[in-house]
This record gives sequence, structure tokens and C-alpha cells, in this order.
Amino acid sequence: MRAVDRISFRIDSGEVVGYIGPNGAGKSTTVKMLTGILTPSAGHIRVAGLNPVRQRVALARRIGVVFGQRTGLWWDLPLTDSFELLRHLHRIPSARYRENLELFTELLDLGAFLHIPVRQLSLGQRMRGDLTAALLHDPRIVYLDEPTIGLDVVSKAAVRSFLAEINRERGTTVLLTTHDLDDIERLCGRVMVIAGGRLVYDGSVDGLRGRVNAERTLVVDLAAPAPRLDLPAEPPGARVIRVDGPRQWVAFPATASAAPLITAITARHEVVDISLREPDIDEVVRRLYLGGLRSSAAAASSVGDPSGTDDPSETGGRSATSAK
Repeated sequence: MRAVDRISFRIDSGEVVGYIGPNGAGKSTTVKMLTGILTPSAGHIRVAGLNPVRQRVALARRIGVVFGQRTGLWWDLPLTDSFELLRHLHRIPSARYRENLELFTELLDLGAFLHIPVRQLSLGQRMRGDLTAALLHDPRIVYLDEPTIGLDVVSKAAVRSFLAEINRERGTTVLLTTHDLDDIERLCGRVMVIAGGRLVYDGSVDGLRGRVNAERTLVVDLAAPAPRLDLPAEPPGARVIRVDGPRQWVAFPATASAAPLITAITARHEVVDISLREPDIDEVVRRLYLGGLRSSAAAASSVGDPSGTDDPSETGGRSATSAK
């Protein structure tokens, strides 16, 4: 069985890309190849102009990695001591180290637990420490494997806000693997979906919804209960799917504009309120997974750029632990 099969993609500098798929799809395998932990059995990979396996030490100075279920910190040392050790390992100039640590301490609210041993930190505190450790040396690229797994709502918000700030202010490239699709919607301008070891989608979140014929929903509150709404011909496929007193739900294709529908409804009926709900991304991705597992070969042939590049992360391949 091939863990990663014929995957080919390019990530440009400054992008924030979500990389999603079911358990066992090949996400972590891809990240491990991009970081030089695993050696591809075929194909080629270039990250920041380097071969991850042959130039692993040089690459380590240009990338940061966070595995949500494993820490890169020293378990029995205070958080600040782990940071000091990393300063020496990465040979970070003292002034730059202090500047980064002060910024990250402020953005991630580290001050209250900097001097507490890592083993005594909560999961949310440790994750914030791991993010700081991964970024202290100003990496060009950061790989985040399930960075918000198990975190509470407050900790997730802090992590998302921090990543958005670092990307915006420093142009750091981010590849994010996660099962939390809120992370994707809030952070990523692009999403790649892998199923059965093959890439089945590469594009925008909105495009992902359109790929599986997802529907948006218009929730209409009328002044009084009424029969089913009289809907216009545009957009095609619009229909009332539920009526509850004065409230009615109208479904229509996610790729269509809501404007003509709203205009027609407000012209024909007395409307108190109207709201638009986007398709649930969890359902969209579930349907894409199922389709990808059935026809991944055809989908994989339509995505990716196999040409060589040095900017800043590219992979591709066709073997058990390979990216072409």
C-alpha cells in the first residue's frame, strides 16, 4: 500500500495553506518528508531551495515544526531554559532572540509561565511554548501538524491570532494540517485535500464547497406565517427546504449569487429579517473524501505543478513514502 502516491504541489512564499484529509490519508507522511525525517522512495522534493534529506541541517535553520501531540521542549526544564537552549542550537543573535521572545511573550501571553517546568504546563500553555520555540530563529516556513488538537476555545483563539499576525507581519509561510476545519477557514487562503494518499483538491475554501455541489441557505423571517415562498427562476435549483411559522429556509447552489434571490423575496413578501448561511465545511470535506477515495486517480491528474522550483516548498512523487 502506498502512503503517499503521485502528489505534486508548490507553495509560494508567504502562503498559509491548509492540508487536510482523514486519518491515514498521508498528511503526516508528507510533512515528515518535507522536513527530512522520512526519505522519499521516488520523486523529488525541494524546500527553500534545499533537498530535505541531503541538506537536513541547513534546512533545519530555515524551517520550524510543531507536532501537536509531541513537544519539542525539554520536559523538566522551565520554558525559558528551553528557549535559551534553542537560541544556542540555532545560533540566534542575542539581540534578535530578545526581540523575538518579547514579541512572542506578548502575542501568546507567555509571561505567567515562562519559569515553570514544561511538565507542569497545561496543554494550551505547552502549545504556545512549542509555537514560540518553532519561530524563535525566524524560519521561512513553518509546518504545523494538528497545532490546536485538544485545546480549549480560548487557547485556540490565541494560537490562530498569533499565526495570522506572524504571517501578516513577517510573511512566514505556513503549511497547516488539522482536523479542525475552523482553523482552515480562519487562517488559510488555500486548502489541499488528500485522500487515499492522493491529492484530490487544491484551491480556495469557496472552491472546495463548489467542488461537491454544496448549497448555501437563506433564512428568511417573514412578518407573518405564509405558504412556501414564491421563488424566482434565478438561481436555478433554489427551493424551500423547511417552513416553521414565519421562518423559511431556502437552499440554493453554493456557487450562485444570493443577490437575485434576496431581491425577489423582499419584493414579493414582507420580510422582517434575512440571513445567509454558508455550507457546513465539515460536510463538504466529508463528501469530498468519499469522492476522492472512489476516484482519486482521476482527481489527482488534474492538480499540481510538477515543475522544479526553489520557492519555498515543493513536493511530488509516486511511491509508498514518496512525494514526487
